[in-house]
Amino acid sequence: MPSSASITARIDEETRDRLERLAEATQRSKSWLVAEAVRAYVDEQAWQVEAIRQGLAEAEAGNFADPAEVEALFRKYSRHGG
Repeated sequence: MPSSASITARIDEETRDRLERLAEATQRSKSWLVAEAVRAYVDEQAWQVEAIRQGLAEAEAGNFADPAEVEALFRKYSRHGG
């Protein structure tokens, strides 16, 4: 099991109350739920940041779709087939 560290965060009372109800309903601790929510958020944000970095690197390298590729993609996903 990975080591863990404590952090402190402030949340509004409504969110705290909802967290308490969710912890009871799922038989999980509030701490576990918060850690899981933070892990999921960080995973998603890290993925998005990396995708943006890759896109910027491709753009800086001049890797763009040409007009024919863009048109073919639009035709492929168009409701009316072009």
